[in-house]
Amino acid sequence: MNVEDNKVVSIHYTLTNPEGETIDSSVGGEPLAYLHGASNIIPGLENALAGKAVGEKLTVTVPPEEGYGESHPEMIQTVPREAFQGVDEIQPGMRFEAESAQGPISVVVTAVTDTEVTVDGNHPLAGVTLTFDVEITDVRDATAEELEHGHVHGPEGHH
Repeated sequence: MNVEDNKVVSIHYTLTNPEGETIDSSVGGEPLAYLHGASNIIPGLENALAGKAVGEKLTVTVPPEEGYGESHPEMIQTVPREAFQGVDEIQPGMRFEAESAQGPISVVVTAVTDTEVTVDGNHPLAGVTLTFDVEITDVRDATAEELEHGHVHGPEGHH
């Protein structure tokens, strides 16, 4: 059975950045299962897996526009420290939920001074070319419930 829309695909993967540093990996754990064609994974990886079969191994390089998008400078803002009322200690790397015109977004603190905090609302991998080393471990038909919900359910049903 080949990877195609409406199939549940299980993969082992290792994700690296352009410097070759491992960002994430399923190796040594459970494979990642996703519903192919339902936008459960980034487009560049999903497109590269289409038509492949169980046991195939491949290396996929995904440019930002087919991954988490480009980094948008307008998503980086410096705000008064008072905007973080109730938070005693603010450090780079901390994540917060912020309100935007499009609704809540996750932001990460990138810089802190005595009076200001700089936050970045871009996805942490925005603007990064990603490399996936992938092995397809299983392909099966999706259940009616998985197709209806648009995502994979575990072995015991919906989680």
